Amino acid sequence: MYFKQRIGKLGEELACKYLENNNYEIICRNFSCRQGEIDIIAKDNNEKELVFIEVKTRSNFKYGMPSESVNEKKRKHIYKAGKYYLYKYKIQNIAIRLDVIEIYIKNGTYYLNQIKQAFYK
Repeated sequence: MYFKQRIGKLGEELACKYLENNNYEIICRNFSCRQGEIDIIAKDNNEKELVFIEVKTRSNFKYGMPSESVNEKKRKHIYKAGKYYLYKYKIQNIAIRLDVIEIYIKNGTYYLNQIKQAFYK
């Protein structure tokens, strides 16, 4: 496994632990379809919302903050994959939110920032 893949997997693990500690229920990880991929799908039990989450993990800021890499193309893929997920599992009448969790890992420590309602469609 390449370094970027290991960092990405570690970031997703940290994000799941963070979400579970903050009253989220992890429903699905790495949901993939023709329309795109969603890193984490979770239910926010505090807000009663279904949340589609993109996790971006970095070990340096050479290319900017992790969340800055979620460009318009990536947003469209997440949005379309989310629509397909709702269709596939016949989910209706629930509030939906699209979040980004950015994680910066350095020397065995990490910084995590959840950006709620990170983008609209």
